Amino acid sequence: MKQSVSDRAKEDRRLLGLIKQSWLESGCVYGYRKVKSDLRDLGETCSKHRVARLMKQEGLRAQVGYRNRRGMYGGKPAHVADNLLNRDFSPDRPNQRWVTDITYIKTHEGWLYLAVVLDLFSRAVIGWSMSSRMESELVTQALLAAVWRRKPKERVLIHSDQGSQFTGYEWQDFLAKHNLEGSMSRRGNCHDNAVAESFFQLLKRERIKKKIYPTRAKARSDIFDYIEIFYNSRRKHGHANNLPPLVYEQVGVNKTNTV
Repeated sequence: MKQSVSDRAKEDRRLLGLIKQSWLESGCVYGYRKVKSDLRDLGETCSKHRVARLMKQEGLRAQVGYRNRRGMYGGKPAHVADNLLNRDFSPDRPNQRWVTDITYIKTHEGWLYLAVVLDLFSRAVIGWSMSSRMESELVTQALLAAVWRRKPKERVLIHSDQGSQFTGYEWQDFLAKHNLEGSMSRRGNCHDNAVAESFFQLLKRERIKKKIYPTRAKARSDIFDYIEIFYNSRRKHGHANNLPPLVYEQVGVNKTNTV
C-alpha cells in the first residue's frame, strides 16, 4: 500500500526543481543566497533556510575559490544506477547513448515542465513531453516518444540525473521493458549531464529569453516550433559539423551505407 505524500514534501519537490535550475544556469556556482534571489524573481516566497536545506539535501553547493570541491567534481554515486556514461558524449553512431532531463517554463497560468531526450551522436531531440506537473509520467512519456521514434534494435544507454522522477519504480520498470540501460550523474555534479543542460540553455537563450507566456498552450506551441521546426531541422550545431542535427544524422547514415 502506497503512503500518501505530504503537502510539505510535494512543495519541497517542486521547489527543488526550481532550485536546481537556478543553480545549473549559474554554471553550478550559486549558493543558497543567490538561488533564493532567483526564486524571489520568479515570485516564490520560501525562506533562505528552506533553500539552504534543500540544496544541502541534493548536494548543490556554491563554487568557492579554485579548490576542487567534492560536490562539484566528485559527487556521491547514484543509488539506483552507476554513472556508466562517464561523460562519454561522442558515440560514433545514433541510438547508442541518450541523455534526458527536465526544465521549467513560466506562464501566467503557472509552471510548464519540459522533459527531453537527446541522442548524443547528433544532439537531436528525439523525444519530449510537457506537463503542468513534474511527475514520473512526464519523463516516461518523453522516453516513450524517443523509443517510438527511433525503434532502436540494440540496447541503448539512457543517462539522467538523480531526480526523483528517474529513481522511482515507474522509470526503472520502463527501462527494463524497452531494453534500455540506466546511467545516472553523481549527485550535485551538473557536468555529468552537460549536454542536456546545454540544450536547455540554448532553448531559453534563443527562444524563451526570460519572457512569460500568457498560457501553457502558447508555451507548448512555441517550444514545439523551436524543437521540431528550428533546432532539429534548421539550427546548425557545432558538434554536428555545423549541420542541423537530423541532417548530420542522415549524412552519417548515407556515408555508412556507401562504405
